Amino acid sequence: MGDALSGIGIAGCGRMGAPMLRALRTAGFDARGFDIRPPADYGPLAPAMTDDPAAFARGLRILVTVVRDIAQTEALLFDAQRMIERADELEALVISSTLSPRWLARLPARLPARIALVDAPMSGAAVRAERRELSFMLGGDKAVIDRLMPLFEAMGSSFHRMGAFGAGMQAKVLNNLLAASHTAMTRLVLEWADAAGIDEAAILRLIHASSGQNWFASGFDEIEFARDGMGHDNTIGILVKDVESALDAAPEGAATDLPRAVQAALAALRPRR
Repeated sequence: MGDALSGIGIAGCGRMGAPMLRALRTAGFDARGFDIRPPADYGPLAPAMTDDPAAFARGLRILVTVVRDIAQTEALLFDAQRMIERADELEALVISSTLSPRWLARLPARLPARIALVDAPMSGAAVRAERRELSFMLGGDKAVIDRLMPLFEAMGSSFHRMGAFGAGMQAKVLNNLLAASHTAMTRLVLEWADAAGIDEAAILRLIHASSGQNWFASGFDEIEFARDGMGHDNTIGILVKDVESALDAAPEGAATDLPRAVQAALAALRPRR
């Protein structure tokens, strides 16, 4: 990779990608964003956005992908947007979407040798993306990660080097398996507390101070999807997808009944008033 971190692009500027792009630009990086939504949807961020894949690919050297799933990643890299073909100056590809580790393991063989790969999925929900406090789980060559660290430091506050390429994603799906279980069980507990006539704020304070403490309950009033029902395009739907990614990488012969039950509970969630 070259000396300067330039030609930086964020693809997939939704709940996470848009604040990540803002964080990079606030830190002084000349970063650009790509999304299928028109730039006008992004308000003050619009001048840094494009929905034209050819324009986005020009001069692109470092691509950070934050698209939703494998299908959108395939479209971005190889199919509809063809970034790997179009971006002939591309030096580094950073995968920050949460995807199946098995799919990720097949990716290096599909890329030109000049493109360095890092998996850098993140945790923290949109509230921490806005605060530039994301946690990154990093996998890849140490020298490449060292080179890209100023970007991660502009977007996050916690960095965990998990090992070779793919290790960051494996760690992320395991972490999200716990996050999914916290979400499902906390919502169930709140419903049961409702039925018992216990005030929501009171039970949440108790959980935060007691042995049931978990990130979802403690952040319930800040997490943007805390009261959402299941939707294929919302964060609850993404958690359902993330459980599937973890299951795809489960050790052979592993018990999967509990993750499947968590997944089913999330898929059945209705909006909470």
